[in-house]
Amino acid sequence: MTDAAAAAVEAVLARAAPEPASLLPVLHAVQEALGHVPPEAAGAIGHRLGLSAAEVHGVVSFYHWFRTRPGGRHTVRLCRAEACQARGAGTLQAHAERRLGCGLSGTGAGGVNLEPADCLGHCACGPSVLVDGQPHARVTPERLDAILAALEEKP
Repeated sequence: MTDAAAAAVEAVLARAAPEPASLLPVLHAVQEALGHVPPEAAGAIGHRLGLSAAEVHGVVSFYHWFRTRPGGRHTVRLCRAEACQARGAGTLQAHAERRLGCGLSGTGAGGVNLEPADCLGHCACGPSVLVDGQPHARVTPERLDAILAALEEKP
């Protein structure tokens, strides 16, 4: 971990209550500051919060919202729940992977992270995607292309 990353983690920890219940807010703050949660930070985070590095790693690896490596500029989360699968999410995923040139949990063309989501809560209008935190429903491959084209125009 770089000195700057270590300083960012320490700054987050300095604001956190030193208790295990602070873990999720700390992880979110570290990811907000760095764009990811460096695996090397698990020891420092755990020590400050009274947890083991393994416990911290377990939480980071359990929740798909956390990443352990730097990502791209934008994030597209594809819903993989049963309702979206029944409405064509598999076809949409295959299209997104071809279009971006990466698989799930990868970073593809234009610096777009392609991530899985367990459920986005739009079960009646799938397949759904979450693009930089903005939900989109009834997404077809053509509609996804338009969404991705719009991302290319953003800084």
